[in-house]
Amino acid sequence: MALAHTILTVLSEKPASGYDISKQFEETVACYWKASQQQIYRELARMEQDGWVHGEVVPQLGKPDRKVYAITDAGRQELVRWSAEPSAPTPIREDLLVKVLGGPYGSPAPLLEEVRRRRAIHGRQLASYQEKEAQMQALEALPLQEQYRYLTLRRGLLYEQEWIRWCEEVIAFLEAQIP
Repeated sequence: MALAHTILTVLSEKPASGYDISKQFEETVACYWKASQQQIYRELARMEQDGWVHGEVVPQLGKPDRKVYAITDAGRQELVRWSAEPSAPTPIREDLLVKVLGGPYGSPAPLLEEVRRRRAIHGRQLASYQEKEAQMQALEALPLQEQYRYLTLRRGLLYEQEWIRWCEEVIAFLEAQIP
């Protein structure tokens, strides 16, 4: 998935500044896509050159002007084209799995500590997603756009739950290795 397509999806909802887009990333797509503000602004400039978005400078009193971007017809066509393409699973690239694989060649204590730390990180993220889920109504009662957003939130919830479950298995295994 390209960052541009994620931005086009966000802008399909409503026009937004680069800052607003980065906030939207933090609030709704962080469970499956990360991007810095700098990456977003760089991509917006490229997308504007490609004609997928149009930026309009909006003056603000007492603050720097802000540029608000809207998706263009060409951007919508690109999003429709891209959405119809098959997608491939993203390859896993996870340091912790390499550390576990290398576990027999080191002391289990530091690895145990790291897995516990990661379990806590995933626990906090799960709690954040559960908080968002609790604020939503029944799926059928939500507007269509929110139903789709909920489906991506569910994936984030399940992702964190599986990480926690796996960490707990590894913790039990490592605790049994320590005399």
